[in-house]
Amino acid sequence: MALGASGAWATAICSDSAVFLRTPTGTELRFSVEIADDAEERSLGLMNRDSMARSSGMLFVYPKPKRATFWMKDTLIPLDMIFIDQTGLVTQVHPMAVPLDRTGIDGGEGVKFVLEINGGLAKILGITPGSALMHPVVDPDLAVWPCPAP
Repeated sequence: MALGASGAWATAICSDSAVFLRTPTGTELRFSVEIADDAEERSLGLMNRDSMARSSGMLFVYPKPKRATFWMKDTLIPLDMIFIDQTGLVTQVHPMAVPLDRTGIDGGEGVKFVLEINGGLAKILGITPGSALMHPVVDPDLAVWPCPAP
């Protein structure tokens, strides 16, 4: 996972395969991601995987903001679930979701995106509510941290 101190990523070309997060303290992070943007992909998520690279994750994309609820059925690795609104602003972080647990994890109303990363990383890296997501799926007219114009 790369960290940037100079804001150089703000000029990076956005791509579907990477998300950038900027914490409230200004730390910039990059994760390689798979996109789950249809019902079947969102339903499967990261189930039945026994590992995930530290710098990887999955970005769930909904057609419109909604109340998002997750569970860990058939998910074998602990995950941090980062709930994000349509502007790319992190609204909630659920740390260390327990593998195989069927208890619902409620991300609240107005969720447009959910980023799942390895459990414990959000705390280590300082990802909290108020962090910002940069990715091409975030509408640039709404984005708190838009992708740069080509």
